[in-house]
Amino acid sequence: MKIKKTYSFAFWTSLFITFFTSIALYLSAHFFLNIWVELTYIFVYLLIVFAFTFIITQYRLEKFIYQRIKKIYDSVSILDKSDFNKTSITSDLATLSREVEKFAENKQQQIKKLNLRESYRREFLGNISHELKTPLFTVQGYLLTLADGAIKDKKITHKYLKRANKGVERLIAIVKDLDLISKLESADLNLNKQPFNIVELIKDVFELLEMKAKKRNISLVLNKSYKYPIMVIGDIERFEQVLTNLLVNSLKYGKNGGTTLVSIENYSQNKLLVKIKDNGEGIKEEYLGRIFERFYRIDQSRSREQGGSGLGLSIVKHIIEAHNELIFAESEYKIGSEFSFTIEKAEKI
Repeated sequence: MKIKKTYSFAFWTSLFITFFTSIALYLSAHFFLNIWVELTYIFVYLLIVFAFTFIITQYRLEKFIYQRIKKIYDSVSILDKSDFNKTSITSDLATLSREVEKFAENKQQQIKKLNLRESYRREFLGNISHELKTPLFTVQGYLLTLADGAIKDKKITHKYLKRANKGVERLIAIVKDLDLISKLESADLNLNKQPFNIVELIKDVFELLEMKAKKRNISLVLNKSYKYPIMVIGDIERFEQVLTNLLVNSLKYGKNGGTTLVSIENYSQNKLLVKIKDNGEGIKEEYLGRIFERFYRIDQSRSREQGGSGLGLSIVKHIIEAHNELIFAESEYKIGSEFSFTIEKAEKI
C-alpha cells in the first residue's frame, strides 16, 4: 500500500531532529558536562524523542492541512453542502486536486444542462404564449366585431361564430395535448396494455385519414399485403394516436401526389419496427435533433398554415417512451423523412 505523504514527511523530519538531538546530546555530555551516559539510556531517549517528534509532526501536519483543505472545500462555490457531506476530506493534496477537478467537471456539466434547460424553458414559454395568443386574439376579434353591431347581419354572424368556434377548438386541442403530455411525463397516465393486431390498426388509421390524404393527393400504402395478423402488446388507443400523428405529419409536409409508405419489420427477437416513410419536404439535419420538442416548428409560417397544436411529435415520443420503446427519425432535405418506432411482439399461444 502506498504510504501517505504526510507519514513520509513526519518520518524524515523526526529522523533529522533525532539525529541532531543525538549529536547535541553527545557534545553536551562529553565536552560541557564531562560525563558518560550508557548507550542504552541514550538509545531509549532518542527513541522517545523520535516517537514524540513523529507523533507531534504528523498531528500538526494533519490538522494544518485539514484546516486549509476544509477552507478550500468551503470556499469553492461550485461545491454544495450535499457534495461536501458525501465526500470525506482528505489531507492528500494529489487526491484533493483530483476530487476538486472531478467536482468542477461535474458541476460545469450540470450548469451547462441547467443553462440549456433555462433556454428551453424561455423558448417554450414564448412558444406556448404565441400558440395560445393567436387563437385567443382571433376569437376576440370576431366577438368584438359582432358586439360592435355586426351581429345584426345573420350571414356575418354565422360566419364569424363559425370562425370563432374554430379558434376555440384549437385552444381546446392545445390544452388537451398539454394535459396528455403532463400525464405522460408524470407517469400519471395508466396504459391499458393488451394484445392487438398492428396491421388492422394501421388500416383503420388509413381509413380515418382517407379524406385528408385525398385533399393532399397523397397515397397511404402498406409495403405489402399481410395475410395473417401481426399481434403486438400495448395500449391500442395510444398507438392509434402515435400512428395518426405520424401519418398526419406526413400528409402535412408530404409532396402533392406523393406516397406515404408504412412497413413492419423485425427489430429484435421480441420487438417489431414500424416505419412511416414519405417523399415530402424532408428536414434539414440541423433541425432534426429538436423535432420532438413541444411547439418546436422548423418553418413557423408554413407550420401554422397547416394547423395543429405543435405538440404531435412530442406526444408521439412520450407515448412511445411510456411503453419503454424506442423512436427514430431520419430525414434528407427535399428527399423525404422516415419515422419509426419499436413495439413489443405478443407471445405466441
